[in-house]
Amino acid sequence: MEITEYRHCPETEKYLAQMECYEWRAAKYLAALLKENRMEEALGEWWKLFLLVDGGDLVTFVTLSARDCISSPDPEFTPWLGFFHTAPESRGNRYGKILLDHACKVAADGGYKNVYIATDHVGLYEKYGFAYLETRIDVWGADSRIYKKELRLFGGN
Repeated sequence: MEITEYRHCPETEKYLAQMECYEWRAAKYLAALLKENRMEEALGEWWKLFLLVDGGDLVTFVTLSARDCISSPDPEFTPWLGFFHTAPESRGNRYGKILLDHACKVAADGGYKNVYIATDHVGLYEKYGFAYLETRIDVWGADSRIYKKELRLFGGN
């Protein structure tokens, strides 16, 4: 298993193709954003896409970015984790936790005290130490639950 950042990965086309094969609509949307060079438009002035790969297979991925899909974000809610997905055949092995912890450490190393995630899932992110804050409307007009995680354990001040 290896964690890599998408922009520093020599096999981006291969991983894009794997994302496009997932049934999850957001994975296909992420692949389209990457192909069309529209990541800044969707996620803000800076973003990172972390990949956990195993022997050339994409196991899980997550973004760390300036903003996410909330239509009226609170400016102090940053950075955001998003597009978190684990390949169905790799679920149940805690691979997602490895990648979430990595993204949280990168955020803490960048001086952030918290990270946020917007989702429609209930009960998933609590397992990773996130606490529910509130529900807001996302850019598609749907309710999105906002979770927060403090980064003290990762070296955040």
